[in-house]
This record gives sequence, structure tokens and C-alpha cells, in this order.
Amino acid sequence: MCDPIQDAGYDCTMHPSQRRFVDFMVDAGVLTFGDFTTKSGRQTPYFVNTGRYRSGVHLMELGRAYADAIERSFPKGFDCLFGPAYKGIPLVVAVAMAFAERGREVEFCFNRKEAKDHGEGGVLVGRTLKDGDRVLIIEDVTTAGTSIRETVPVLRAAARITLAGLIVSVDRQERAGEGSTRTALEEVGAEFGMPTAAIVTIDEVVSHLGARLTDADRARIAAYRARYGAAPHAPSVGG
Repeated sequence: MCDPIQDAGYDCTMHPSQRRFVDFMVDAGVLTFGDFTTKSGRQTPYFVNTGRYRSGVHLMELGRAYADAIERSFPKGFDCLFGPAYKGIPLVVAVAMAFAERGREVEFCFNRKEAKDHGEGGVLVGRTLKDGDRVLIIEDVTTAGTSIRETVPVLRAAARITLAGLIVSVDRQERAGEGSTRTALEEVGAEFGMPTAAIVTIDEVVSHLGARLTDADRARIAAYRARYGAAPHAPSVGG
């Protein structure tokens, strides 16, 4: 139980597993602070590099964090997990294993970048999708929604599936574009008519780390959020 006095610096609205996840990202070197350039060319004061997950222990902890967030955020359930190639492949495997650890059998699939022209062929690996399947997509970080827009047609070409939702590890809470009031995560959810969630938001990350961030880091993050940020319209998964 979080005590706002004893646990000074913690956001007590966050679930304990969210706080553990933030610490885990920092310890693994996945979440770093400083001066970086994103793929879009923006200068950002923080960077989430999921390519830094590099061991079995890392994948085990990551899978558990996603499973915790999924159980809180998608009460209507799902039939299959989907991981977009390439980063989504180890993610979806780790999450399926985390559910198996809890006694829950969960099937998954992922896509190839190029269709296989021999053997069983096809683009998807893993569960064979069927009409009516509810598919939950697992991503690392969504900033523009590009991979989602590329893979949803692949899923829909395989069967008449329902998109159960999309979950990412960190919601950067950046506006989808100039003039938009939605986050990029909300925008892609609205575009495809599916719920979205994140294990943590960047605001929750900053709140949890508190005094562990330097004054300069906090100032740069505040300036970045003021320029590019959008407040989420839905409660976080910790709510």
C-alpha cells in the first residue's frame, strides 16, 4: 500500500507493478535522460530504447509487466496476442510466457516482413487467425502509429478479426500532429476503433522518479511536454 508520507516522491495513484517497471527500465538502461534525437528529428530529453532488453531475466520481467497491465486494462479479454515484426516478436512471446506462468494459456502470432513462398507459406507465424478472433496488439513505443497502420491490414487479410486493443510499454504522451489534442496513442486507437493502454506514461515516469532526476532533466522534460505534449483523455492503467 502506498503511503504518500512514507513514500515521498511516489505517485500513489500508480499501481506497484508500474513503479517496479519504471525502476526496471532505468536499471536495464532502457530509459535514459539527456539529449537525444528521435526518428522524427525532434530533440528529446529522454529516450526509451527497447533494444537494450538483452537477457532472459529482462524478457521475463518485461513480459510480467505487460501481463499486469493487460489484466488491468482489457477486462473484456482477447483471443490472441499479436506482435508486429520485428520488435514485437520477442515482446509477444515474453507476454505469452508470463501468462503461462500464471496458469493461463495464451496463443500468439506475429508477422514476417516478407511472405514465405515455401513450406506452409504466408505472412503470419503462430496461431492461425479465425473469423471472430479478438486480437490484442503488443508494441514497444508508439509515436506515429506507422507499424500499426502497416500490420492491421495484414491481420484483416488473414481473417475477419476484431481488434481487442493495443498496448505499449511507455506512452510518450505526444500530440498526434500539429493542431491535434490527442496523443499519438489515442489517435491510432480512434483511427482503428480499438482501446489503447500503456504500462506507464511519461508523466508517471517523471512522477515516480522524482528527486532521482536532476533539475536540468525535469526542466528539459517540462519544456518538451509543453511544446509537443498532449494530456491523455483516459485514465492510465494504474487508475
